[in-house]
Amino acid sequence: MSSIEIMSGLERRLNASIPLQLVSSEMEARLKNLARTAEVPGFRPGKVPFKILEQKHGAQIQQEVLQDALRQSFAKEAQDNQLKVVGYPAFEVKTTDPDALWIEYSATFEVYPEVVLGDISAESIEQAVYTLSDADVDTTIATLRKQHATFEVADRAAQNGDRVHIDFSGLLEGKIFEGGEARNLAVLLGVGRLLPDFENAIIGMKAGETKSFDMTFPADYQAEKVAGKSATFTIILHKVEEQHLPEIDANFAKLLGIEDGDVNKLKVEIRDNLEREIKRRLMVRNKDSAMATLLKVTQLEIPKALLDAEAQSLMQQALRDMKKRRIEMPKGEESLPLELFTERAQKRVKLSLILTELVEKYDLHAKPEQIKALVQDYAQSYDNPEEVVQWHYNDPVRLQDAENLVLEDNVVVWVTGAVKVTEKAMEFNELMENAA
Repeated sequence: MSSIEIMSGLERRLNASIPLQLVSSEMEARLKNLARTAEVPGFRPGKVPFKILEQKHGAQIQQEVLQDALRQSFAKEAQDNQLKVVGYPAFEVKTTDPDALWIEYSATFEVYPEVVLGDISAESIEQAVYTLSDADVDTTIATLRKQHATFEVADRAAQNGDRVHIDFSGLLEGKIFEGGEARNLAVLLGVGRLLPDFENAIIGMKAGETKSFDMTFPADYQAEKVAGKSATFTIILHKVEEQHLPEIDANFAKLLGIEDGDVNKLKVEIRDNLEREIKRRLMVRNKDSAMATLLKVTQLEIPKALLDAEAQSLMQQALRDMKKRRIEMPKGEESLPLELFTERAQKRVKLSLILTELVEKYDLHAKPEQIKALVQDYAQSYDNPEEVVQWHYNDPVRLQDAENLVLEDNVVVWVTGAVKVTEKAMEFNELMENAA
């Protein structure tokens, strides 16, 4: 006879029992199977006395058999009681009487929460929209020209657009501070890499000149130790280089992958790439708005097992990113505090539960033709699109990632059709901000 206790929140406790004979019989069967191959000094293989095997391996095999029996019993009870179990249960064997005919146990676990969507029809979202123009294509070409610029030494004073090579040192209260000096630093003027006051001090200097000046860091400067404080800097300018942009001609087109050097083909390719990128960025923004709305109107408890697992996953990803960037952990530490990832983990788990409910309730599953269309669209950014498509279809993990994206898009479409939508026209620079 079994019973289920409601503990707190999503936690439940199953009280059940297993026939002792079931464990004893399975234990005996495993020992007999082991006897066929067991090697014990003084005995030939297959001739080891059962009693010796029981003494040597009995405790371990009994524990293995008991754990298997507990898992099987729990799985059956969960199925019979239609329990949606989260994670793995914590078992506790309660029977202490060696002569008992039943092994009583308890299993503590969590169940999935009920997901009840609020009144989404009363919500409003802004849907980002943008139409690509010829001017955007020209702007992108101008950016590409700057990325492929060449530099020649100029015998004149530095000005915006030049690349300069400098040494500098900064004194704060008479001492050089962390990050306050550099040697042979190459800096392109006019792109905002340096603080305005620092850059203005360089403009007008010639190669071989030295200049000292005072500068106050902004109050919100990222390095807190110097934020809002005044420092004295000394700059030595070694070289001024003038920037030369490539002409928009056949050579430039070939440089960017157009084999026959056709400039018109280059512009068409840039437009096509921009269209795809703008579409992607609009989808990301609009997806964020839709997901934020779902989070707003849905209240649900989050299973601790899922939250802990997601926080651990985020932490491991952060550690991998740090390793790629060659950022070392403090000595003696191998992990990051989980609480740093709790808020993100809560949001991700909650969204996952909401999306699962919506997909099942409204049949928003990703269809094969949708997955194929998404993969093909993604592949167009590469030289050999068919190879990229095949690359996705040859790996179940990559194909699953594509399926998840389609599923999310289907949810966004459903949300957009359920709420009040107002369009928000974007600016090109705003939309393409932080473009890779």
